[in-house]
Amino acid sequence: MRLQLDDSEATEALGRALAQTLPARAMVHLQGDLGAGKSTLARALLRALGVQGAIRSPTYTLVERYPIPQGEAWHLDLYRIGDVGELDFLGLDEEAASLWLVEWAERARGVLPPADLQVELETRGEGRLAVLSAGTEAGQQWLARLQLLGSLQTCLL
Repeated sequence: MRLQLDDSEATEALGRALAQTLPARAMVHLQGDLGAGKSTLARALLRALGVQGAIRSPTYTLVERYPIPQGEAWHLDLYRIGDVGELDFLGLDEEAASLWLVEWAERARGVLPPADLQVELETRGEGRLAVLSAGTEAGQQWLARLQLLGSLQTCLL
């Protein structure tokens, strides 16, 4: 699925749409250069799931945890990871979180479970190009639900 997101509001709308169609458990890999909108998208998704208070970027903490109706969401930023072995010190348990939002997931290749949904963001002028692809059957079903949403139809390429 390819989407043209003309501004931050469109990126936030995508986050709300992802929350609206979210499966019971999900692993999301967020890819893109610095400033491409990964954290903006993650914040919008978490807000739409009811997270109150500050939603901090995990750039320095590496992981932030948030209670959501389905259990717990983990927002990770692996930009500062130098070696995948460093992930052992974070105490990550695949079963502990119902939602994983992982920025710079490529730095943990082979250690993290496969993404149900991969979201690649690319800056395009004032907006962004978002390319969403499924990595699992659950991800394919998620994309199918997203495509049925009227709120994203104007963004489809």
